[in-house]
Amino acid sequence: IHYEINSFKTNHVNTFRLLLDGINGKNIQVVAISIGGGSFEIQNIDGFEVKICGDFYEVCLFNSSKETGLEELKSMFPQSKSIVESFSSDRRLINMKFSKQVSDETIEKLNRIVSFDELIITKPVLPIIAGNEKELPFTSVSSLLEFAEKENLDLGALGLIYERCQSGLEDSAVINRMKNLVSIIESSIKTGLEGTTYKDRILPQQSHLINSAKKRNKILQNSIINQIIANVSAIMESKSAMEVVVANPTAGSCGVVGGVLRAVADDINATQDELIKAYFATGIIGVYFAMGPGFSAEEHGCQVECGASAGMAAAGIVQLFGGTARQAVDAASMAIQNMIGLVCDPIADRVEAPCLGKNVSAAVNALSSATMSCAGYNALIPLNEVIETVSSVSKQMPSCVKCTGKGGLAMTKTACAIKEKMTRKNIIVTP
Repeated sequence: IHYEINSFKTNHVNTFRLLLDGINGKNIQVVAISIGGGSFEIQNIDGFEVKICGDFYEVCLFNSSKETGLEELKSMFPQSKSIVESFSSDRRLINMKFSKQVSDETIEKLNRIVSFDELIITKPVLPIIAGNEKELPFTSVSSLLEFAEKENLDLGALGLIYERCQSGLEDSAVINRMKNLVSIIESSIKTGLEGTTYKDRILPQQSHLINSAKKRNKILQNSIINQIIANVSAIMESKSAMEVVVANPTAGSCGVVGGVLRAVADDINATQDELIKAYFATGIIGVYFAMGPGFSAEEHGCQVECGASAGMAAAGIVQLFGGTARQAVDAASMAIQNMIGLVCDPIADRVEAPCLGKNVSAAVNALSSATMSCAGYNALIPLNEVIETVSSVSKQMPSCVKCTGKGGLAMTKTACAIKEKMTRKNIIVTP
């Protein structure tokens, strides 16, 4: 793989171009953007504008711009969720999206309707294939709360309804998928606590230090904070050792939700089913964040990473406490309010420091916000307005504190020395 850093015109801060060589000898140029949480969107293929997010089976037909057949395609393939065309010079690309695998019969049918010089078929990479959605009983945060109060449902139940409607799957299938994700999260805690190593990271294992200090009576003995710190650290260490983690909502903030929910669940002796339901509550908060600013620190700073994860975790904790949907949403609002404007300034371009401390702070913030909400504290600002504020504040933040490594702690004398040391360590000398 050859990397080259240069400047080119783009409308997104996290844009990259790829020149891909296929095993058949052909190559294509792809322009894509990273949108946070390990997700990306392909926006251009060989000069043609597209929007491919990995949630459909995609068909791309290339032919002369003089060719017709688009309307006939739409009438002959009603099962296609989208059929659009784009142009580059005298050529045309037709992009078709399907919710089911594209069969040989479909290709033959396409060939009879429209001629094409080249055909590209891609499979979805996301766990849920789009196009099978059912109508949701709520959309906005306010309509969600109205529905919750009308039907006497908590936020975990609403999260399950959302996932069922979005995926088209039965409740049992959705719950099993969530159980699988939670098992990965719990495994990353276990792996981290057992000890991890990795050459290209700054910090050594530290998650074991909490229990060691507790045994020596150096810290509080019966504080849930101890286990929160240990769990969050363990997940972050697993991430930095390239173990499998769940980016919920991002890899840079992956320690928050899993770390604090596991600690709270253990402290109150919650069942696994109750924990799973709490994760559905966290997810629905993440949905509203995704509808707003999204999760790209390059656009919005750490307020969309640790800020978002704090809000998600706060809602999940309220669910574990047996609180109402409104209390969970208010807890999320309070937690995010506390982290608006948070900068992203990773040292040496590694997602370790100050990321670890921010993850721990976000987890404790989630617990305190959930506690305050369940106790009756007033969130004052509705969740939707808080999320809107995240977007507006990010526009006022300079790019140097948005995951560029050019501001904040990343530019301190010590951080620069660490970066230089890590760079030298990774230089590969070839003969």
